[in-house]
Amino acid sequence: MNAVAHPDARPDLHRPGVGAVLVSTWRVGTPERQRAAVEAIRKAWESRAWPDLGLLSYSVLAGTDGETLLHYSQWTEQEAYEDFVRTYRDDRNAEIDAAVPGIERLELRRYGPVHRSTVRGATGTGELPGVVVIVEADFDPSGADRREEWVDRVFEALAEDAATRPASGGISGRFHLSADGGRVLNYAEWESERAHADWLADEARTSEAWTRVHHHPALAGGRVRRYAPALSLSAGA
Repeated sequence: MNAVAHPDARPDLHRPGVGAVLVSTWRVGTPERQRAAVEAIRKAWESRAWPDLGLLSYSVLAGTDGETLLHYSQWTEQEAYEDFVRTYRDDRNAEIDAAVPGIERLELRRYGPVHRSTVRGATGTGELPGVVVIVEADFDPSGADRREEWVDRVFEALAEDAATRPASGGISGRFHLSADGGRVLNYAEWESERAHADWLADEARTSEAWTRVHHHPALAGGRVRRYAPALSLSAGA
């Protein structure tokens, strides 16, 4: 089976059997190089057999900064990625690097499956996101066991928002805990970049509930980045 690209360029976030998620960031430099790198990735993967060793999907998102790409892949288990690295990764990366020289591979983080999630409506609306917001929250080494508490505080703040000033434009959010204990990642879908920016600027973000989120004693830092869905691949039928 060869890889096939999905028309809506998004991973199946309800996919069963996901035991691990790998997230990496590349810096490519310009919007033109973003597009060229995504096309090189597509060609490198579609021209080869799908690596049937626990890889469920591989998705690429283009940063709205015009410089970066984010890679989000779903696996049955962490060890499956190690098998992929030993057997399949190098020739794909060599073809991509030949097409787009000078890619900087900045970071690779390993996460468990979805820890908690929220979806607009009882079963979700099915709409496609205009933007994906990646929120990374970093924790002190001694605070790794408090990450779940921090996520719970986020959900308490969101519940308070829903009761008073529901967000306009938010579609879904899915929280992952890193395997190394140091980070929480939220993969959040929004209707548009503007909708997310307006939500951040809303005075409700200064409520007591959100203050407890932003000033959690174990929180060491964090960042928010926005991406547009660019490519999502999985095994063909």
